[in-house]
Amino acid sequence: QVQLVESGGGLVQAGGSLRLSCAASGRTFSTYTVAWFRQAPGKEREFVAVISWNSAGTYYTDSVKGRFTISRDNAKNTVYLQMNSLKPEDTAVYYCAADPIWRGNYASRYSYHEWGQGTQVTVSS
Repeated sequence: QVQLVESGGGLVQAGGSLRLSCAASGRTFSTYTVAWFRQAPGKEREFVAVISWNSAGTYYTDSVKGRFTISRDNAKNTVYLQMNSLKPEDTAVYYCAADPIWRGNYASRYSYHEWGQGTQVTVSS
């Protein structure tokens, strides 16, 4: 079992950048699949990106491809989400999620058993 803590959110103008971090406790985190989800007010929580335990597999939702990059540093027990060219529609609470198993349905929130508390990202126009 791992515990996840997100950081790095904030207020940024459209076109700007932010880097989110997901720091984990637990010595087995390096073997976990980790994903980022986001939830805007009044909307369902949606998948953003996922990374496999060894970084060999990374996938993104279409709306962030070419703008966001997910990466991890297993030595630091941390996963990152670099967000560039931010748009107002990226405004949401961003959550990291983790699971010891890589599941085929990696974009489903139900594929992850561990969640962080979220960090707010606000993009002004």
